[in-house]
Amino acid sequence: MILIRSLLFTLVFYLWSVIMCLLLVPTLVGPRHWLTFGFKVWSTTTIALLRVICGVRVEIRGRQHLPHGAALIAAKHQCMLDTVVPFTLMDDACLVLKKELTRIPFYGWYCLRGKMIVVDREAQAAALRKLVTDSRARMAEQRQLMIFPEGHRMEPGAAPDYKPGVAALYRDLDMPCVPMATNSGVHWPAHGIIRRPGVVVFEFLEPIPAGLKRGAFMAELQNRVEAASNALLEAGI
Repeated sequence: MILIRSLLFTLVFYLWSVIMCLLLVPTLVGPRHWLTFGFKVWSTTTIALLRVICGVRVEIRGRQHLPHGAALIAAKHQCMLDTVVPFTLMDDACLVLKKELTRIPFYGWYCLRGKMIVVDREAQAAALRKLVTDSRARMAEQRQLMIFPEGHRMEPGAAPDYKPGVAALYRDLDMPCVPMATNSGVHWPAHGIIRRPGVVVFEFLEPIPAGLKRGAFMAELQNRVEAASNALLEAGI
């Protein structure tokens, strides 16, 4: 039964995504807030489909830690759902994405039109400079910037692999960083189509204050995110 429901969800999700891609074509030349609204519709509907078809419910914790206006969020990344839910959670989400995603027809165009921050991981130092420059611009627009510090999806419980990009943003933007934990990979694995019933939790943690040294910040971020994410795994929800 789980396999059948997972197959049905996958079919409906991609069909709905194609329909949304076509409906959003006018946003490529219209005001950006049209596209922001479209992202919210797509995100909200995807969450509803996941609940109705697969029995996977999304629960948000710690909303009080997410400030209004400009914000820096450093999130655990375990599956595709992590890039869908932010558009429902935040007023004007801005994700840090790898360059390869912009080559996907329609999706890549909308990411560029939505002024997501695109990083070419092969460029290394140049990519880091661009990340910082673009992030300053998005903060000036009062957007909520979400970065995945490990740079790619991680299996639940896997050893952490935090990259320096988030520390560069934290130092340059000189603002608190809101860690976010999740157990999303338990119910939506990074590979395969199985969607396991249960509760996907996205938990905003207490902000890390601005001004810490790089090493102290990275240690604090990793400790908080990993401890909270592992606690969700142990809870078995």
